[in-house]
Amino acid sequence: MKKKVAVLGATGSIGKSTLDILRNERERFEPVLFTAHSAAEELQKLKKEFPGALTALANNNACFASGACVDGNACATGDAYVAGTSPALPGIDFLGSEGLLDAIAAAGADVAVNGISGAAGLEPSAAVIKSGSDLALANKETIVMAGRIIFTLAEEKKVHIIPVDSEHSALFSLIEAHGKNNVSEIILTASGGPFRNYPPEKLAAVTPEEALAHPTWNMGPKITMDSATLANKGLEVIEAAGLFGFPPEKIKVVIHPQSIVHSMIRLKNGAVYAQLSKPDMRLPIHEALSWPETEHSPYGALDFDSLSLTFEKPDFERFPMLALAYEALKRGPFLPTIYNAANEVAVEAFFKGEIGFLEISRLVGYVLSKDFTEEEGTGSIESILVLDKKARELAGNFIRSR
Repeated sequence: MKKKVAVLGATGSIGKSTLDILRNERERFEPVLFTAHSAAEELQKLKKEFPGALTALANNNACFASGACVDGNACATGDAYVAGTSPALPGIDFLGSEGLLDAIAAAGADVAVNGISGAAGLEPSAAVIKSGSDLALANKETIVMAGRIIFTLAEEKKVHIIPVDSEHSALFSLIEAHGKNNVSEIILTASGGPFRNYPPEKLAAVTPEEALAHPTWNMGPKITMDSATLANKGLEVIEAAGLFGFPPEKIKVVIHPQSIVHSMIRLKNGAVYAQLSKPDMRLPIHEALSWPETEHSPYGALDFDSLSLTFEKPDFERFPMLALAYEALKRGPFLPTIYNAANEVAVEAFFKGEIGFLEISRLVGYVLSKDFTEEEGTGSIESILVLDKKARELAGNFIRSR
């Protein structure tokens, strides 16, 4: 029987990699839902290619911008409608943020790949679990912001969360193979990004174009930017703590420019075990779709004839976003939400030319220094989103006060 697959963020980097797998293994996987934020035309093409799958466009404004919405009610409310018969976008079954959640509930997926970028992926992750589907999670913000809530919900619904980030996918397999009780620490690898050897004075002048030129990975702009500041690795440290239950002092980061070793574990006897493969996101996605089985995969196979691996210690002073992530994790439980929100605002401001590269960490440090002690931030997803909004407002104040 084919496994039914939903792809959230189908037009992004993770989504496109997932589509490669679905196209190549039609005998194993059946797409039942594709979602996008605003890429309506790409979503319509997917509907033609896979007519049996539902489609959901999260951004209502895309409907109005297209000129297709002559009756604003369906677009404005995000209500579901019959594709091809409404005045809205043909080939789109659900519209708006509420429509996206409705689509997830209606899809009947066995597993959903969440490749949505940023905090916007949190509510869809919760919707996947509530629908009874397993969650193949590439949206690290889900765990960074609401790990306890998400895992409690998954336990209640008796569904599984399978990490898709290459580092956490590797750790998931390694810990499953050796047993968590035998692991003394986990080691996340980081490429170091495009500015690994830049001195501080050169970092001050880098441009968005330079930041998006990642040396080994082909990713979306937000994750690529976070890789340049090491914020992505900071988020992954927080995510690893949430996924695997290790304290900050037992989570190490090592710079590995080749991006061949994706993560390692050190056992209590001192031995280190690593997962190695080419930097191809299709491998961890395929692993998550196939779990709990390990199926043949054409992705990631290594040639050891000309393989050279190097490792070095991360520079916390030149790349303070990593140090700030450890600080947020140690101060928790809701400081990681603050870290993530401030970073998202800072990255957007950098792309707009409103702040420089080095000001990203200054902005995040400023927001983390504010008093959030009266905020709950852990009781519900709604309270977390309120906290997220407050952090974004503080970040905006920092930008406007410059």
